[in-house]
Amino acid sequence: MSKPYVIGIDLGGQTAKFGIVDARGNVLKQTAIRSNTQNNPEEFINDLAEGIKKLIDKEYSIEDIRGIGVGAPNGNYYTGCIESAANLTWAKNQVVHFADMLKERVGIPVALTNDANAAAVGEMTYGAARGMKNFIMITLGTGVGSGIVINGDVVYGHDGFAGELGHTCAVRNNGRICGCGKTGCLETYASAMGVARTAREIIELTDRKTLLRNIPAENITSKDVFDAAIQGDEVAKDIFAFTGRMLGEKFADFVAFSAPEAIILFGGLTKAGDLIYKPIVESMNLNLVPIWRNKIKVLFSTLNESDAAILGASALAWEI
Repeated sequence: MSKPYVIGIDLGGQTAKFGIVDARGNVLKQTAIRSNTQNNPEEFINDLAEGIKKLIDKEYSIEDIRGIGVGAPNGNYYTGCIESAANLTWAKNQVVHFADMLKERVGIPVALTNDANAAAVGEMTYGAARGMKNFIMITLGTGVGSGIVINGDVVYGHDGFAGELGHTCAVRNNGRICGCGKTGCLETYASAMGVARTAREIIELTDRKTLLRNIPAENITSKDVFDAAIQGDEVAKDIFAFTGRMLGEKFADFVAFSAPEAIILFGGLTKAGDLIYKPIVESMNLNLVPIWRNKIKVLFSTLNESDAAILGASALAWEI
């Protein structure tokens, strides 16, 4: 292979992590820069380009790099632009021609998509979805992201933004307010933030005994809920059961749309293991049409968490 490596970039609101990846999915070398200290897109892309050149340094050559793949908030695969990304200080309320600008700075072809779609491509290339042509990737982190793969292709829709399953409605009446401006979105219940919100509601609205009362309500995190559940706290376990049921109900809807072979879960909440897995599967099968009941696999990602986002983004670059 004349160009045996690609670069994957995981662009987040605080940091941009990037690394050199070989065809077997090994992250050979990686680093990171801050992504919240720049005042404009040009300044950030200059910093990123310098970081990439330092990463390649003397061990590798620009001529060895086939392409760069980027997973970014509000990344549009069709246009290579980041559009109105609220969590990127230098990209708010504007369209940034990111792929073209970075290609111009480093001289390497660049492909870009949103972070959840990048995770789906990574899972299909390197992880649990290898060999699958129909699956849904769900990322359970600060929000709920999703990437839909049908017949081996990521679904982008006519505008590049298809697959926002975290913003489908989970509670139709009196649902929680979401950062997107809607109410009742799945993300407000099934993300790490959603788990913390559920804990605060239980503490405020009930008198149930729980270890979580030892923590100021506004400081409770999903990890606190997990730690309490591991210690046998019934309220904490009920929170994960509630979250799993909400996810399972929506997964049944998603199955009806695309009939996937599997739904693959990735992100911090998956560390809860059976606390969230069992209620997801039970709820999904309870709500599925009989033709799909007990046929759809729910799997945890097999990618190394520290490398997964870089791998997901890098997988785009092999297609350039």
